[in-house]
Parts: sequence; C-alpha cells; structure tokens
Amino acid sequence: MSDESSAPVEEKSRSSRHPLSLIKRAGRYFVALTFSSLTRRIVSLNLIGLIAMLAGILYLSQFRAGLIDARAQSLLVQAEIISGAIAASAIVETNAITVDPDRLLDLKPGETYGPNDEALTSIEFPINPERVAPVLRRLISPTKTRARIYDRDGVLVLDSRNLYGRGDVLRFELAPPSAEKPGFAEKTMIAIRTWLNRGDLPLYRELGPENGNGYQEVQQALDGRKGSMVRINDRGEVIVSVSVPVQRFRAVHGALMLSTQGDDIDQLVTAERLAILKVFGIAAAVMIVLSLLLASTIAGPMRRLADSADRVRRRIQTRVEIPDFSARGDEIGHLSGALRTMTDALYNRIEGIERFAADVAHELKNPLTSMRSAVETLPLARSDESRARLLAVIEHDVRRLDRLISDISDASRLDAELQRQDVEPVDIRRLLTTLTTVANETQHGTEVTVECRFEGRPNDTYSVPGHDSRLGQVISNLLSNAQSFSTPGSKVRITCRRVRSEIEIVVDDDGAGIRPGALEKIFERFYTDRPAQGFGQNSGLGLSISKQIIEAHGGRIWAENRPGPVDAEGDARIAGARFTLRLPAI
Repeated sequence: MSDESSAPVEEKSRSSRHPLSLIKRAGRYFVALTFSSLTRRIVSLNLIGLIAMLAGILYLSQFRAGLIDARAQSLLVQAEIISGAIAASAIVETNAITVDPDRLLDLKPGETYGPNDEALTSIEFPINPERVAPVLRRLISPTKTRARIYDRDGVLVLDSRNLYGRGDVLRFELAPPSAEKPGFAEKTMIAIRTWLNRGDLPLYRELGPENGNGYQEVQQALDGRKGSMVRINDRGEVIVSVSVPVQRFRAVHGALMLSTQGDDIDQLVTAERLAILKVFGIAAAVMIVLSLLLASTIAGPMRRLADSADRVRRRIQTRVEIPDFSARGDEIGHLSGALRTMTDALYNRIEGIERFAADVAHELKNPLTSMRSAVETLPLARSDESRARLLAVIEHDVRRLDRLISDISDASRLDAELQRQDVEPVDIRRLLTTLTTVANETQHGTEVTVECRFEGRPNDTYSVPGHDSRLGQVISNLLSNAQSFSTPGSKVRITCRRVRSEIEIVVDDDGAGIRPGALEKIFERFYTDRPAQGFGQNSGLGLSISKQIIEAHGGRIWAENRPGPVDAEGDARIAGARFTLRLPAI
C-alpha cells in the first residue's frame, strides 16, 4: 500500500525536475516579470536616461568639432602650398623692365641700381589659367577637395570641377543637373542630419563665377589675410572652406579657395556615431539585463507580499504566513518585517476580540440564566418570604448585569480612545499626590489610609508619555483593590522611583496576599477571587483593563506577594500583595 502511494509522488517529483518543466516555469516567471508594471518602469527609466546621454553625446560631440578644426588647419596648409605653386607658375605679360639712364649716370662708385621692392610690387604677374591648371590638377587630384581661384576683382578664374582629365581648362559652363525632389524619408534624414550638425551654422550657396567677394573667406584673402568658414548645405552636410591669398613679391594677385565635399566630414562623423551606437546597443542590452535582475529582486518579492496581503484580506486560511525577507536588510526587508508584525498584531487582535466576545457571552449568560430561573419560579412561590428571596436574586443579577455592561463597554472602547488621543507628558508626581489625597478623603468605608513616597534626588523628574486619565484609572484600580483586601486601620503604600530609563510605581498592602495559583490568572478577564465579598460583587475586569492600559503605554505590570517574617516552622509568611508597574520615562 505504501509502495503504491509513494509511486505517484516520485513520478511527480521527477516530472518537476524535468528540464522541460524547468524551462516552462522559467518562461512563465520571465513573462510575469516582463509584463510587470514595476519592471516596465525600471527598464523604461533606465533606457530613457541612457538615450538622453546618447543624444547628448551625439549632439555635443567634441570629436566632430575637433575634426572640423583639424580639417580646416590641413586645408590652410594645403592652400598655402598650392598658392605658392600658383604664384611660381605665373609669368609676366611683358619681357621688359624699364630702367632710368639718368639714374645710372648719377651713381657713385660702389653703388648699384635696380628695381626695388616697390617696383617689383608694381609689376603685374597675372594668373594664367593655362599654366596654372595642370599644376592645380596635380595637387588637387589625390584629394577630394574642390579648388577655386579668383582674381583680384573676385572673378572666378579657375575651378577644379571644370578641368579635363589632362588638366585642360573647360571653357564653358555645364547646366546644372536636374535634381529630383527628395522624398519623405530623405527629408527626415536631412532634418535629423541638420539638427545633429548644428542648425545654427550658415547655409552654403553657390554664388556664381562673378561673385567671389560674396564669400567671406575669399574677401579676407583678397585683403591679404587667411580665412576659413564652416557651413552646411541644403542636405545638412558640413562644408569647410578656407581661402589664402595668391601673392608674389607681397603683391596679392588673387585668392585660392579650397572646400571639402559635402559628405567628406560627415562620413567620418557618421562612422564615429555608428561606433557610439554600437556601444549604445551593448550598453542598452546590459542595462536591460541589469534592470530585469533589479526588477526581479523588487517586483517578485513585492508581488509575493501583495498576494499574501490579499489572502489576509480575503481570509482564505485561518492564519496566512507573510513571506519573510527581513534578511535582505533593505526597504523590501523592512516592509516584509513591518507586514509580518502588522499581520501578527491583526491576528492577535482578531483572536483577542473573539476571546473577549466568548468571555462576555459566558459572563452575561450566568446572570441571565439566574434571572430567568428566578422569574420562572416567582409565580410558583407560595409565601411572601420566597417571593422576597426571588426578588432579591433578580435585583442582585440586575446590578451584576449593570456592572458587567459598564465594564465591558469601558474595556471595548479603551483601544479606540487610546488611539484617538494624542500622547502628552504626564507628571507622575502630581498624579500620585492627587490620587493619594482623594483616596484618603474617601476611603470607601475601609478605614485604610494611603501614603505616597518618592525615592531619589529632590530634583528628579517623574514624567512619562501617555494619557493622564487612563494612567489615573490604573492607579485608582490598584488602590481600590489594595484597600479592599487590607484590614481596617492598615496602610497602603505607594513608592515611586526612577530605574534607569523607566519610572517604577510599587503599590503594597498588608492584606492576605494572592494565592500562588492565582498569580498568573489575576490579570485575566472576568477573573475574581474575593470569597469574603460573595459571588458577583466584582466584574473581574479592573486588573485586565489596567494591564491593557499599561501595555498600550509601552510598559508592563505584574503582581507578587511580599515576604514577611518566618513562622515557627521556618516558612516565610505572606506580608501582603505587591503590584509593580513600569513605564518608559521622558
């Protein structure tokens, strides 16, 4: 029989350990984790931060700015070399230099005469396109740079785009090719490229062969200064152009302008951005994996805690166990500990209410049963004495019911009152002094006096956080209880002292003490041990309410017997009862 019953269990355990089942459970867990709201928020927020960082890197890329500066410097060096070659290839239109013969006759021995710098400056060396074109082609062809030469009036002399393969000059301008209008996708790419390439840059335009002075850098070169500009064309591509003067003997004869192609710099920048995007892809994958792991450590425990709290709400089980994550030491662990403590307190409160309801029902049933019996018997009584005895029983049960209902009402609203009222400092010295005076004035016919004593230094303070009315109720219950058990003419002593961070109050009487078996039951509801006063004279809720009030203030209370002198047999006598309570001090 046992073998047959164990076989399905073993099959179930083997099936649970099957790799396919493990994969299925992992898949279900991953799906639940992926579609979790908290997981989506964690992943989204991490990716948003990463995307913002990527956008900042792409927009504020220092590589692009450094690349543009380096390209401009290299173009300036290249332009100066080409300008020197162009100036060296220029020829003079005339082969004669005018010499003044009278100046030769005035020369003294050792003096020479020739053209000075001013004369050389005044000699014109115009740029000959036929001689410059082959030189320009040889210097420009290895690069992707466009070269344009302007004369002193800003008129285009030579353009590297208008050269034959052998370096001959093209004597006519070709009509610009008909360009198709860009589509939506191309327009979108142009807009993105323009935004990434700083849309605040000036737009590059072709000004024609007669308007070289319209370029700022060309104008600077014609004035004898080097110049550079960074622009973007209508396709969002960066164009870097530089211009240097073409001069000979410090005379400016024109300007050389070098410009990059539209996609020259953008290809390098695009390659760099593709590398950044690759790094972004790897970082995003790592970020997603780490976010999922982080979410698994947060969303999973949170979901288990939420499910447990929902089961507590629906009361599916008698006592639902909240998962314990307190070993984590973080906020989830703190939340788990708080929920477990709250749930235990809730279950204890529910169980306490159920026990209280059962005790109330039991205590109310006794006088009601007695009253019903008396009422049913009353019509059958034949003598006045019997009827008077039955009426006395009914009256006694009515008073007992009244006391029970009053004490039950006080006990039931005690917790609510303690929660609603604000905690304030309570002066224990003043409270005990007032209650002692009231007890000595009333005495309730017991002829038992009360004395109060404070131990410690005169400047010691005796203040506790709490509610003075409820603490006064506790002291009054203890005093009345001690007076009721004390013999006439004796004393009830109250001693108050500081014990480290607590205030200790001790109430001693000279009564018969507490039976050893009743020390553990004395604070239970409806428990009373007063044989001398008769049955039903007390509800048994006084000490129970006192303990409830003290525990609500964060203190504790207990009872014990005071040891007295030793009798003839060597046993210690009981000198009276002692109630001790301690409250946290301010």
